[in-house]
Amino acid sequence: MNILNIIRISFKAIQRNKLRSFLTMLGIIIGVAAVITMMSIGEASKQNIRSSLSSMGSNMISIMPYNNMAMPGGVRLSSSNVDILTMSDVNQIEKNVDLVNHISPGVQSSGQAIKGANNWPTTIQGVSPDYLTIRALTIKDGVNFSDQQVREFAKVCLVGKTVVDNLFPNGEDPIGQTIRFGNIPMQIIGVLTPKGQNTFGQDQDDIIIAPYTTVMKRILATTYLQSIYASAVSEEMSDSAVTQITTLLRQAHKIRAGQDDDFMVRTQAELINMMSSTSSMMTTLLTAVAGISLVIGGIGIMNIMYVSVTERTREIGLRMSIGAKGSDILFQFLIEAMLISVAGGLIGVILGLVSSYIVSSVLHWELVISQMSIIISFFVCAFTGVFFGYYPALKASRLDPIEALRYE
Repeated sequence: MNILNIIRISFKAIQRNKLRSFLTMLGIIIGVAAVITMMSIGEASKQNIRSSLSSMGSNMISIMPYNNMAMPGGVRLSSSNVDILTMSDVNQIEKNVDLVNHISPGVQSSGQAIKGANNWPTTIQGVSPDYLTIRALTIKDGVNFSDQQVREFAKVCLVGKTVVDNLFPNGEDPIGQTIRFGNIPMQIIGVLTPKGQNTFGQDQDDIIIAPYTTVMKRILATTYLQSIYASAVSEEMSDSAVTQITTLLRQAHKIRAGQDDDFMVRTQAELINMMSSTSSMMTTLLTAVAGISLVIGGIGIMNIMYVSVTERTREIGLRMSIGAKGSDILFQFLIEAMLISVAGGLIGVILGLVSSYIVSSVLHWELVISQMSIIISFFVCAFTGVFFGYYPALKASRLDPIEALRYE
């Protein structure tokens, strides 16, 4: 029998039971749409993580104290309470590490920012003027504080948009205004360009930035640093810069060979890779769960093809009696299964693209559609039709024509 005639017969058989055929397709439609949507969400989340972390400075290096000494009872001291990092470390890195082009000490404190009757719980970050370059921050209005103001413990600060909105709710110009952080008056000399929330849901605009000397002397009354921020000359040289910094600090802290470091050095690239790896694992898991729908859809195809074979037993017998071969019957039912599967796959692809667009619009993420996910889904649908439709088709092709004609 001509292959085109077989396809035409199969198509008409599907048309005779439109609702049943659509319900059979539904499992495939949902499965394909779910796979494409999950892969799109996974790729978009990875892209969002990379963009968010890169916006914080793609070549940024963070140095934090690490306390490997535990108190009695196994309780570790907080790293912020450990006298490990000092200005001497900053000066050593600045002088001897040639792969670092910017460096800033870091201290911070939480408290209430107050302006008249308005107050707002926030964080003040004590840094040097280079911190803005390291973190890829820019000033929308006003100016950055200077090295001279750092040396003078000047009571000046930069504020984020969230702080401005809560301390100046009537839209006043904050530049030149004096606010209090705790009991310390601070003059606002600049407003940071808004950055919104980061990947972890933290508001990057809810911050006050001031000279590190001011925060250390007037707020924390301390002589040690809670962190050191640096930027490598390029993102590619970040790992080499970390090696140089680690070697230098081990020598400066007199750490012998075999002893653990009392500090941690982390790069943005390391954090990006870790977060991307976690996101990829979750995407794979969600895609595998969504793929179960394809298996369920395939079982639905097998089930409905069995029903179809039973219903059309007399028709099969009649075709065989007038010359149709077993292979013709096999191909007829196999093509029916493939048509149902592929049609469901095409509808599923369209639904998956629409769902991906809706999700990206709601989450305000860049729409990332993996062409490979569409290609794979299409071929999986064709394979599902063949795999789950073969046995019912084989059963139909092996019917005895005489018994089939007698079937009631």
